[in-house]
Amino acid sequence: MKFTTQRSAALAALAMTAALALAGCSSGGDDGGGGESGGGGGDVSVVMLPKNLGNPYFDTSTKGAKAATEEFGGTFSEVGPDTATPDAQVPFINTAAQQGTKALIVSANDPKAICDALDEARQAGTKVVTFDSDTDPSCRDLFVNQASAEGIAKVQVDMIAEQIGDSGEIAILSASANATNQNAWIELMKKDLADNHPDITLVDTVYGNDDDQTSFDKTAALLQSHPDLKGIVSPTTVGIAAAARYLSTSDAKGKVAVTGLGTPNQMREYVKDGTVTEFALWNPEDLGYLAAFAADAMVEGTITGAEGDSFTAGKLGDFTIGADATVLLGDPYRFNKDNIDDFDF
Repeated sequence: MKFTTQRSAALAALAMTAALALAGCSSGGDDGGGGESGGGGGDVSVVMLPKNLGNPYFDTSTKGAKAATEEFGGTFSEVGPDTATPDAQVPFINTAAQQGTKALIVSANDPKAICDALDEARQAGTKVVTFDSDTDPSCRDLFVNQASAEGIAKVQVDMIAEQIGDSGEIAILSASANATNQNAWIELMKKDLADNHPDITLVDTVYGNDDDQTSFDKTAALLQSHPDLKGIVSPTTVGIAAAARYLSTSDAKGKVAVTGLGTPNQMREYVKDGTVTEFALWNPEDLGYLAAFAADAMVEGTITGAEGDSFTAGKLGDFTIGADATVLLGDPYRFNKDNIDDFDF
């Protein structure tokens, strides 16, 4: 892969930042890997690499992964880019491998752009577990999926259909155009709409790049471009909150439904003020927790990624690996005014 001199310099700077972050977060040991000592006799070094830093969703999943790592006695650090671009994760992967990291947990910004770096890390002895957003299966050892793609797509279509009376124009406000999980869900939503909701028309799909202001502006543009719009589905926590924020102070409040995937804490005010009726998600803290225990099991050799392998993930219990080296957290959960105060994440 060729880069301009400016691009190479930028990536080198990112790699330096990653190295400093990994070194600063290590708790003993000479190599950032097997040299650390932790409670319970474990020595598994875990590095969490989300799509980007400063994202509330990934902050929550990181919290779960860190808690799990403390439980099995490993060492934990989080690194990542500021923006979710396809190749921005590459220098962090390279640095983690150079540091001798035992397990790398990644939410991929692109299914292929980081594959070469992940393959090199695996050749160096790092176990690669993807979560939330997968790579090509050949590039990792295990994928921890939040829910089945079919289940995630269906719950979003069901919610928007219920909220607009199963008829009218809708749009999708997604994250980045290259996001593996978003694109898989969107394709399945399109199929569900075509097969089961003939009176709903998907008029547009736009991308907010998991940036609050961009998503906010895209919401405004959708309403201007499609005056008959009845609903917006945003399968991203940044996007749904930005769309709700825009609608909450616009004339479209109560007229245009917004649903998708969000966290209770960021959506609570919009549910209570009537902007949002219902949305869905899994618990990202549990997802990170499960990913860390899966990574530990891979490093310790309890599992290999083969279908039928099983392991115990602390308080979440036992899990069995399915096809394509995938572990499933569970079904999406719907949040509304009747239950939203029961949750805090």
